[in-house]
Amino acid sequence: MLRRSIIMGIAFLALAGVPFTASGESMSETPLHKAAASDDVAAIGKLLSDGAKIDARDGTGATALLVATHGNQVAAATALIEAGADVNAKDNIEDSPYLYAGARGHLEILKMTLSHGADLESTNRYGGTALIPASERGHVETVRTLIGVGVDVDHVNKLGWTALLEAIILGNGGKPHQRIVGLLVDAGANVNLADGNGTTPLRHARNRGFGEIEKLLIAAGAR
Repeated sequence: MLRRSIIMGIAFLALAGVPFTASGESMSETPLHKAAASDDVAAIGKLLSDGAKIDARDGTGATALLVATHGNQVAAATALIEAGADVNAKDNIEDSPYLYAGARGHLEILKMTLSHGADLESTNRYGGTALIPASERGHVETVRTLIGVGVDVDHVNKLGWTALLEAIILGNGGKPHQRIVGLLVDAGANVNLADGNGTTPLRHARNRGFGEIEKLLIAAGAR
């Protein structure tokens, strides 16, 4: 619970400075942002042909592509990416279309960002790659995809956690997280890489009563 509280607190502080209007819409929102949010491909095409800046930012620092990614608006994201939108452009809290799609399991958009120059080494505000939150949230196919393109399975974020640790510490031990642990182990993740306090993945699994994950780790040589 303490670790969850730390993460929630960091997220709250990161979000606290984002400017919003009384209606909840971000300031400086352009017509392109609105078209992206509503998945209006025709409007996106017209706006771009009329000279709209494809990577213009709203008050949160988000591009239209990031807005489309927030809503998992696949058609809008496709139109913007194919028109040259920057898949690595970060907003004020260090989310990019690539990182956000990975973290949220928006697989179609993620795959498009990967085929259009996604920076596999880019990190979010916690210092984590896209693989770490994808593992935490149980997005099995997203994890499989990110491992497949070569994202570092042993990258350590600012909290001292790898994707494997986060899948255990913040996961629920269910089937998706079991599969993710299996994928990470098969990809060569260091099963004995401890967190900043020296607690190993195996110890975390035991502490949480995650018996199936414990078995996976032991079979892979965890101590």
